[in-house]
Amino acid sequence: MEIALVIAGVLCFVAASISSAGGIGGGGLFIPILKIVAGFDLKKASSFSAFMVTGGSIANVVCNMVLMKRSKNGGHMLIDYDIALLSEPCILLGVTIGVILNVVFPEWLITVLFALFLAWCTTKTCNSGISYWKVESEVVRRSLCENGKDERSIEVPLLRENSKSKLLCVPWIKLGILIMIWVSFLLLNLLRGNKYGQGIIIMESCGVGYWIITSIQIPLAIIFTAWILCSGKILQPQGFIDQDVEGRAILTQLMFPVMALLAGVLGGVFGIGGGMLISPLLVQVGIPPEITAGTCSFMVFFSSTMSAIQYLLLGMEHFYNASIFAVICFAGSLIGLLVVQRAIERHGRASLIVFSVGLVMALSTVLITSFGAYDVWMDYTSGKYMGFKQPC
Repeated sequence: MEIALVIAGVLCFVAASISSAGGIGGGGLFIPILKIVAGFDLKKASSFSAFMVTGGSIANVVCNMVLMKRSKNGGHMLIDYDIALLSEPCILLGVTIGVILNVVFPEWLITVLFALFLAWCTTKTCNSGISYWKVESEVVRRSLCENGKDERSIEVPLLRENSKSKLLCVPWIKLGILIMIWVSFLLLNLLRGNKYGQGIIIMESCGVGYWIITSIQIPLAIIFTAWILCSGKILQPQGFIDQDVEGRAILTQLMFPVMALLAGVLGGVFGIGGGMLISPLLVQVGIPPEITAGTCSFMVFFSSTMSAIQYLLLGMEHFYNASIFAVICFAGSLIGLLVVQRAIERHGRASLIVFSVGLVMALSTVLITSFGAYDVWMDYTSGKYMGFKQPC
């Protein structure tokens, strides 16, 4: 068993290195590795994955807050804090819902949903990567024809510049609001306590008080999102949304909370952090790959930490081993991110980020579908209970 854990740790290090460039955490690879190599069941692998995604996202956030894209025209931050502000309340609400569903849903349903979700995301991401590559190739071709430069000396600009990204300082007010939102949801979860009713206050496990405190997160997410949308001093959506039509701008703003809610639910159920859904959707609405990766990793940090805490409150075991795997993924993500950033600077192709995401998703789809189907068949033939369970 110890040898299997060591091998799993090495493979997770490699998976974190590959996944880090796209800011997606790597949960889609961590879970198959833990299932196949370490022999974990799906739910234990999901809880471990939440800690591992947290470790990788910490490395990404540190790099993206410190590193800035340098170019001939200046530099910009790699995190869009406006998108994070619009998304965080709903993604944290989704995490709570997803963690509860992870306990309730049978493994066969989780496997089917995960496979369908990854297949859809893989298709969207690969199509976006091909589109970005064609545009970058056209820019390189024109530059070679006009200036006769070597390809490695040509800098391909972001496909969509935004005015706020030129700021080289961290917007501390927005960061403070993000932390305030995260702390608000954390306090509710601590007040609610674990599945045994042990929290800040004593209450019946899964009793009326337990579910009242849990349901308070719904109006809390709505209030925070409405406040951010209505406060022009906090949010300046023109930085990342085309303002050609006012109605279109409002619709696009509302899309981010809906996307975040779904990503949070899936992240809580699967222990993946939600980046695999956020990344392709941000690319689809026109956010540049580098900004997408930085923003995704920033949002995944908040969702994965909340998911890890909730798994602990729901009685997760083997915390020590999960923490070791989190440290391994932190190191792997740090190395992978630096290598990919160097490759982008050398070749001027930010589409490498999109293809990195697509590769992780494709591998995850094949592994989850194949081995998940095998596990479900074994459970069926052995007569194991395959129905829904109580939430606590």
